[in-house]
Amino acid sequence: MWRKDAGVHTMRAMIKRGLRGLLLALFVVADFVSPCGATPPPVLIGLDAEFGHRTSTSAVAIRQGILLALEEINAAGGVLEGRKLELVERDNRSVPARGEVNIRELAALPDLVAVFCGKFSPVVQEILPTVHALKIPLLDPWAAMDSLVDNGYTPNFVFRLSLRDSWAVPTLLEHANHRGLRRLGILAPNTGWGRSSVAAARHYASRTGLVDLIGDVGWYNWGDTHLLTPYLALKAGGAQGILLIANETEGAILVREVAALPEGERVPFFSHWGVSGGNFPAMTGEALAAVDFSLVQTFTFAGTIPARAQAVLSRLQARFTLGSAATIPSQVGIAHAYDLTHILAAAIRQAGSTDRQAIRDALESLPAVDGLIRRYDPPFTPNRHEALEPAQVFIGRFSHEGIVPLAKAD
Repeated sequence: MWRKDAGVHTMRAMIKRGLRGLLLALFVVADFVSPCGATPPPVLIGLDAEFGHRTSTSAVAIRQGILLALEEINAAGGVLEGRKLELVERDNRSVPARGEVNIRELAALPDLVAVFCGKFSPVVQEILPTVHALKIPLLDPWAAMDSLVDNGYTPNFVFRLSLRDSWAVPTLLEHANHRGLRRLGILAPNTGWGRSSVAAARHYASRTGLVDLIGDVGWYNWGDTHLLTPYLALKAGGAQGILLIANETEGAILVREVAALPEGERVPFFSHWGVSGGNFPAMTGEALAAVDFSLVQTFTFAGTIPARAQAVLSRLQARFTLGSAATIPSQVGIAHAYDLTHILAAAIRQAGSTDRQAIRDALESLPAVDGLIRRYDPPFTPNRHEALEPAQVFIGRFSHEGIVPLAKAD
């Protein structure tokens, strides 16, 4: 009986020692693996855009450009010793008050380093005080109002890779002049973007004397369902062409109304690029072919394009199950957001942290970055928060290939 109890006692002691050894080994392994093997948290990038807008395709295009760039960056090792970049989205539905709420929500997220905005300048204009109060970099891949960047804040937290109204409008007016059309009327929305564009037109006309802006501006409001009356007033006043400042909804209404007029009552349109923020050809239908319509752009996948653009187009089509280049809307949003994301990643690496002030400062002092649209050498400086230049701006037309560039005299 004694021998049996001793054996049981000995066996239990061995089991206990074995379990203690196993637990000790597990703790040692856990202590060794955790710091090296754990996945580091992602670095967040925000996007606040008009996803819920009924006709806009610009927000989706901006998202696509960001995601394509993020895939490349993350596949190459990410940033900050292997941290992945991850996109966080908010929908402002083109409502400024919603944009204000969204920017505060995004800024409250730990390790969120910057926020991309969408197409609508009035929304961006309203959030500028909050952006600078919260000291969060705002990256603009579309909204064109001059004062979004020329905002008077020091330091300035807004960085744009897009058009400015003061580049877009002169390009359109020069094109009209090259076509021999001097007397022009203006149709514009009663918004900050509309007023910015009208100011650019008046400045160009007074500075160059190449065009005469006739009559009063044909102001309209977003949501108007008829725009023919101000058009006819400008035409009756002698306008040989119309400088059109419009997004896709109002632009499509006007094109359909003008296409229904007798051919002699139709004058050419020289349009800002807001109409390309939606599926404008589908919204206008056959009416578009009946109207002389050109618009300003900075990028297109149509026609013969460089090898890098072709590679991005192929990945875009595969990643998002898209058709031909002609069917992809809002292409400038894709290209601008793609390049701007690569520039942001370079700034995060240079800053060496997720500190927003450090990233803002790094954006002003980067070396050259090769992009889809151009080589940015450098992307920004302390005195220049515009990554593009007037040289990237061109006139295009809608065609079966998409938006194709035109020669100046075309």
